[in-house]
Amino acid sequence: MNTLFLHLSFAALYIALDAASFIHPLHGLNITPWNPAPALGLVFLLRRGSAGWLPLIGTVVLSEWLVRGIPQSWWASLVSALILAAGYITLGEYLRRRLVPSNLLDDRASLLAWIVPIAGGTLLISLLYLTSLHLLGLLPAGGWQAGVLQFWVGDGVGITVAMPLFWWLSSERGRVLLRSSILRLETLGYVALSLLALRVAFALGDDSGFKLFYLLFLPIIWASARQGMAGAILSASLLQVEVIAVVQMLSYSAVTLAELQMLSLAMAMIGFFIGSVVDEQRRTSEELKQTLRLAAAGEMAGALAHELNQPLTALAAYASSCEMLLERGEQGERLNAAIRGMLLESGRAGEVVRRLRDFFRTGATKLESVRLSEIVDQAIRHYREKASTQRIAFNVGKIPEAVLVADRLQMEVVLRNLLANAFDAVVQADCVQRIVSLNSELLPGSRVSVVIEDTGAGLSGKVAGTLFEPFQSSKSSGLGLGLAISRAIVETHGGTLWGEVADHGIFKLVLPIHESVKNV
Repeated sequence: MNTLFLHLSFAALYIALDAASFIHPLHGLNITPWNPAPALGLVFLLRRGSAGWLPLIGTVVLSEWLVRGIPQSWWASLVSALILAAGYITLGEYLRRRLVPSNLLDDRASLLAWIVPIAGGTLLISLLYLTSLHLLGLLPAGGWQAGVLQFWVGDGVGITVAMPLFWWLSSERGRVLLRSSILRLETLGYVALSLLALRVAFALGDDSGFKLFYLLFLPIIWASARQGMAGAILSASLLQVEVIAVVQMLSYSAVTLAELQMLSLAMAMIGFFIGSVVDEQRRTSEELKQTLRLAAAGEMAGALAHELNQPLTALAAYASSCEMLLERGEQGERLNAAIRGMLLESGRAGEVVRRLRDFFRTGATKLESVRLSEIVDQAIRHYREKASTQRIAFNVGKIPEAVLVADRLQMEVVLRNLLANAFDAVVQADCVQRIVSLNSELLPGSRVSVVIEDTGAGLSGKVAGTLFEPFQSSKSSGLGLGLAISRAIVETHGGTLWGEVADHGIFKLVLPIHESVKNV
């Protein structure tokens, strides 16, 4: 029952589109400068496969009868309709083997894999269909060349503009993206702009319509740049319908309409290309963000390991105490206190794990008031031991009594990354004097700076320009994500991080101070 309803719905919509686009028919035949119905037919074939062949053939033949009527040589009309349906089936099967339903024409590769067969396929269909009409005696003498051109324009433009819309509407993901685009307030803006552009372009008659047609590029470029392929599809479809409506109202000739259709085709293709590029950039950006988040979570895991150590050690101590108290047969307050301590420490450990989980999922931060000195003390603990083993002089200056509103663990990650780079720079440079220093001072405007210097090679202007870009690393084993993650964390906290061009390593970190407690 569902299949029957689908086929009947397809047939009804196909015939309705065919009837609506039956304008300026050449010699009363199915040769018009605008023909979106085949776009629906191709999408139907792509979704249904070979099961859609018979419904398509029946629909094309039925549409020929209902829209254009049966001429005296009914069998010739039937043969031409069957040839047309066979052409669409062949093109549909070719596209079905090339298009991946999941990408929805939203990248340049799939766009190219779609548009080239459409251009070539519609040309071949035009040649075969018009040749059949000529051989069957349905086409007047000398009308073959003009017929091929007009049919190719009608099918080519109709399919190119309408098929992406039908393709997206035929999938759940596409419907969600289109619905989201329609519900945006800015959509009203480019709809209004398209109406204004039409008014200006066609208000003065035929000539001015061509001269000012470029104004119609503005709404589709706006929609494509802002909303990607979804905006391009909606804008291109809207503009196509608007252009057809206007030229019908102004009683343009078929030749003029065909020329405007070619301009509409160029307009739609530019919109689709911009939309696909925008979507690709957004996906790349999201993938990069996810990569950075996972890498940052790895850094966070190192900090959280230190945090877990304390409650786990306390848990072990409380468990030992409970065991000893139970062996002695004690059931009083001391046992209860040990149990409460276990519950408290297990809660602390659970909080640490939840923070790591939340960061993996969303990159969420937990802001709290924390002294800068506490962050520095935790970050440098490991490097004091490392300095003695690698014979590096590690000098830490006096840390001002500044209080930050920050995610303490994330800020520890930043300092550890900077210190790790400084230590590596000193080792790699094979310096006579191996020195790493960390100093901090209060700055005007409720800010505090942390400066990490080393006696390594320092930064050149070229290196400094790309230093914080992802996957830029001077280490053979590095991913080049540490500094990118560090800057992202610092900027999230309202601060800045940069490396200075100098003959030795200098990195500066500036953070805002919590105003109400900065002088504690």
